[in-house]
Amino acid sequence: MDSMDKSREMTRLAIQALEDKKAEDIRIIDIRQVSILADYFIIASGTNRSQIQAMTDNVSEVLGRSGTALRQVEGYDTANWILMDFGDIIVHIFDKENRLFYNLERIWQDGKQVELSEFSDWDK
Repeated sequence: MDSMDKSREMTRLAIQALEDKKAEDIRIIDIRQVSILADYFIIASGTNRSQIQAMTDNVSEVLGRSGTALRQVEGYDTANWILMDFGDIIVHIFDKENRLFYNLERIWQDGKQVELSEFSDWDK
């Protein structure tokens, strides 16, 4: 599996893990052309601290089982914006208020918005 396929598979697994915990408004931004930070940003919202932490735990567990190490996690205790760095992908999980305030979709508008269906239909 080449690097791009690996990034796509990691993104697919992260989306699935988020959906399993009822994440809201999942967005994917392909940032390969605008940043060396990662290939994809995944942005999702939760309704409360417990749900946001459960989404974080599930993403970590699912990607960990696939052999992908979590490099760093920030914001877990407060759970108003959790950032999970997996290297090729970065997962942002927000509460509604902070998602509106930080508006990563606007900040990273030079990246390419990718439809969820591109990952749900993608098969290894």
